[in-house]
Amino acid sequence: MPTEPDTHYDPSLGKKFIFVTGGVMSGLGKGITAASTGRLLKNAGFDVTAVKIDPYLNVDAGTMNPFQHGEVYVLKDGGEVDLDLGNYERFLDIDMSSDHNITTGKTYQHVIEKERAGDYLGKTVQIIPHVTDDIKRRIREAAQGTDVCLVEVGGTVGDIEGMPYLEALRQFAHEEPEENVLFVHVTLVPYSKNGEQKTKPTQHSVKEVRSIGLQPDVIVGRCEDRLESATKEKIALFCDIPTEAVFSNPDVEDVYHVPLMVEDEGLDQFVLERFEMEEEALPRGQRANEWREVVTAEKDEQVDVALVGKYDLEDAYMSIHESLKHAGFELGADVTVHWVSAGDLEDGHDGELADVDAVIVPGGFGMRGTEGKIEAVRYARENDLPFLGLCLGFQMAVVEYARNVLGLEDAHSAEMVEDTPHPVIDILPEQYEVEDMGGTMRLGEHTTVIEPETLAYDLYEDTSCTERHRHRYEVNPEYFDQFEDEDLVFSGTAGNRMEILEHENHPYFVGTQFHPEYSSRPGNPSPPFVGLLEGALEGPGRETGDAADTEETEVTH
Repeated sequence: MPTEPDTHYDPSLGKKFIFVTGGVMSGLGKGITAASTGRLLKNAGFDVTAVKIDPYLNVDAGTMNPFQHGEVYVLKDGGEVDLDLGNYERFLDIDMSSDHNITTGKTYQHVIEKERAGDYLGKTVQIIPHVTDDIKRRIREAAQGTDVCLVEVGGTVGDIEGMPYLEALRQFAHEEPEENVLFVHVTLVPYSKNGEQKTKPTQHSVKEVRSIGLQPDVIVGRCEDRLESATKEKIALFCDIPTEAVFSNPDVEDVYHVPLMVEDEGLDQFVLERFEMEEEALPRGQRANEWREVVTAEKDEQVDVALVGKYDLEDAYMSIHESLKHAGFELGADVTVHWVSAGDLEDGHDGELADVDAVIVPGGFGMRGTEGKIEAVRYARENDLPFLGLCLGFQMAVVEYARNVLGLEDAHSAEMVEDTPHPVIDILPEQYEVEDMGGTMRLGEHTTVIEPETLAYDLYEDTSCTERHRHRYEVNPEYFDQFEDEDLVFSGTAGNRMEILEHENHPYFVGTQFHPEYSSRPGNPSPPFVGLLEGALEGPGRETGDAADTEETEVTH
């Protein structure tokens, strides 16, 4: 098996690296903190990219359960990666590649392949230097062509699986000029019962970092509120950094407001000064301000969307939630997502859909919940409720139509019921001989040809679109003739593949075999999601609301 080339890196190129670690507990939002800092550096005129390090032994995230680890995010090149890379793409407005996600499985696999090929010339292969060298190589290659590379180390400092990465970063800092490397440590600052901000967890976390040989240059305190001056001074004193290197990252209304908070705290300015990049940066008055304008735009409408799925976990459908926000920014609408269990709909509880303005049936795998998703499709179709089906949701829309309109009794997907009499959804021909599960689906960007004078054409304003895919099954060509001359129209195709469907006699009914949510961005929302909200806002009986008068719920990031 061929191995990846090892390239030589010249540190004199002068790239800047920001390494972000987390302490006390996972899920603090170090990725959002890093992405927000990167967004501000990009506003200042620099090319910024990011690397996410995931210490698990999986080669990629493709075989991981969304309920355990959140959604599997798909990159342009087909890489199945951690959802944090979705945040980096959305915040930095860039397309990343599989090279920007480093996993233990990927690293060890490469080192072992090289050993088997005899590339180490009889040396004893060890964590140090061979694994750590491979980690450093991957970081440097991912940074090529950019000014600043953010590197987030997943997990929490002290986790045994993260130790090789922290050692690699220690070596990296030793090899680079001091002014090219910055260590940021994100920690939890909780409150005591009497309302005091407690710094002891941060002190212990930094002690752990320093025992590994790393000294944080910046500490970011995650707290419900801004850190008090006394809290910052105490952290600085006991963690041996200047007080001006301690920053607050309090809870905010929405994650897209974090860059505004980071800017207000002055973290971006600190980074520019530390990297000696001030003279190269755009003057503050000339920096791009679109982000602030987009995420703080006034919202005069309220839209309620039902998300019908089987994972009662927001992270399992993160890109869908974010795409709805982006469409809401565009239309001045505050979107509330209502989780609806597909299993409940199987029991005939479709009343949960009666009070919403639109329905989304997302992607997924496996039999559980599919009958409920089919029921959601039927309800939306028969009640003129704006509908968007994504991947499996698209396929279930085909199944529902085959059963309830074409009269094909027990029609289903061969993925769910192998012996269905009407496999209107069947496995891709190229999947017949596939045995390995990981990285073998139809993945990544593919182009769809769009028929003129269709809703899909109106949405994309073009005769083609390029979107990301993740599936093994698709519409069975043997049934194409039976769908002709019906209300259900396949308005987007890729050769013999059906990619977009719509109903001609419905306010808004769209399904996509691809995942448009992966390419949605603040300021550049996904067309199918914008169309869904437009359909919801134009629905019968709606009155113009004032979202500003609705109760706002503060969320953490």
